[in-house]
Amino acid sequence: MNHWTTLAAAFALVAMPAFASDLGDDGLHKPDWLRETFKDLREDLAEANAEGKRLMLIYEQRGCIYCTKMHEEVFPVPAIDALIREHYFVVQLNLFGDVEVTDFDGTTASEKDMALRWGVMFTPTLIFLPEEVPEGESAAQAAVAMMPGAFGKGTTEALLTWVKDHGYESGENFQKYVASRMTVQE
Repeated sequence: MNHWTTLAAAFALVAMPAFASDLGDDGLHKPDWLRETFKDLREDLAEANAEGKRLMLIYEQRGCIYCTKMHEEVFPVPAIDALIREHYFVVQLNLFGDVEVTDFDGTTASEKDMALRWGVMFTPTLIFLPEEVPEGESAAQAAVAMMPGAFGKGTTEALLTWVKDHGYESGENFQKYVASRMTVQE
């Protein structure tokens, strides 16, 4: 191998995302921490609770550059990957998908119709559920946090930690929580 071949090979390795997840037939990223379920949120919540994890829904869509950013640059960060694997039961939903979803209140609809029902307009959107959902409430009504859009590593790690630690129960606004983490880290 000559010098130029070695240099080209090294550059190719650096240019490739190290932890990018594969794309499924639906065009969505498929990291190995995603759960394949029947998308009955009542069952998903029970399974998450049985594992001592929090239920997180993630809405994505084919070709979403912001979803790609999250899967290539944010979710693979070791601290974020560890938070997801250790503390979250993640179910992926397709913003334009036709798979049937059963909401906590028993309503069934396609993924795309459920997105309309819950007011999801952007991808990715992360929806975090409490350990117990009051009877008759939808996922959107019960959610302890809903984060639309792609965010950087610091904000994403803070959100995952804030939800895991029940920061929402203290009444502390998430933005103030993030600001306090930034101040402490400086």
